[in-house]
Amino acid sequence: MSYVLRWKQAKKCNAHFMNERLDWNDLEIFFHVAENGGLSAAGRRLGLSPPTVGRRILALEQRSGQILFHRAQTGYSLTIVGKALLERVRVMHAAALPVHEILSSQAETPLIRLSAGTATANFLADKINLLHRSGDGFRLNFVTTEAVLDIAHREIDLGIRNRPAEAGNLASRRLGTLRFAAYRSWSVSNPDLLGWVAVDPSHARHPAAQWLHRQNHTINVMASSVATVHELVKAGAGIGVIPCMIGDCDPALCRVGAVINELTEQQYLVMHDDDRHRPPIRRLIERITKIYDDNADLLAGQRPLRVGQDQ
Repeated sequence: MSYVLRWKQAKKCNAHFMNERLDWNDLEIFFHVAENGGLSAAGRRLGLSPPTVGRRILALEQRSGQILFHRAQTGYSLTIVGKALLERVRVMHAAALPVHEILSSQAETPLIRLSAGTATANFLADKINLLHRSGDGFRLNFVTTEAVLDIAHREIDLGIRNRPAEAGNLASRRLGTLRFAAYRSWSVSNPDLLGWVAVDPSHARHPAAQWLHRQNHTINVMASSVATVHELVKAGAGIGVIPCMIGDCDPALCRVGAVINELTEQQYLVMHDDDRHRPPIRRLIERITKIYDDNADLLAGQRPLRVGQDQ
């Protein structure tokens, strides 16, 4: 191609882009697709899924009003306008590398925020050596709450919930079956005289906490948190409904009766669809999944530590 023709194409490319506010991240995605010839290879370099890369490229083309790539089964190849743009983006990319190196050396290690209810957070915290290791390249923040936080708007990065993702830009992975049972202190002297311990109605967000208030049981003590209910049951204040993964690991407790089948639930790991292929988040997802797989019988109430003799 002659220099004049290339100049005209570049001028045409610049004219289309001048009226658009372009994000460097979009141009970086364009650069990697152009350099690697396809979505999969570019996605691996960027830590994004191929569909996400494809959507970003399509959005860039729509904003510019130009087709930047020819699509084929063998991969992506640049159009004339795409080649002109690549020449400029390659210069930008090379200039940005020293800046990136300076900023990366000063930046903090990435923080992954994992949201879970009290019982689930305690279950995972006890296995922190399986979740987070020296040299992982990320920090882990447990966000312990019974409320459902907003992953779509990046309030957290990962959430463990009792239902799958509902929004279109979220993804979910089923972790396993969770069952509940009633527990009391193993050492209490008169178990037949015990009443019940419950989360008070204003704080009873979880179905298991709400269930107890619908039963014909005498509730003698209430607390505002699941953690306090657990401590009260251990202290002999009464009988409480506790997830089997917690109750069956506590030597101070014993089961009262069988698993409460109507409280059985499925747990899911929910994440933003654009983030799940980022290496640190993908690594943490795999580790959480393995913990659930390795403890499936405990979660399902098939590993009772103690059953009260009064039952």
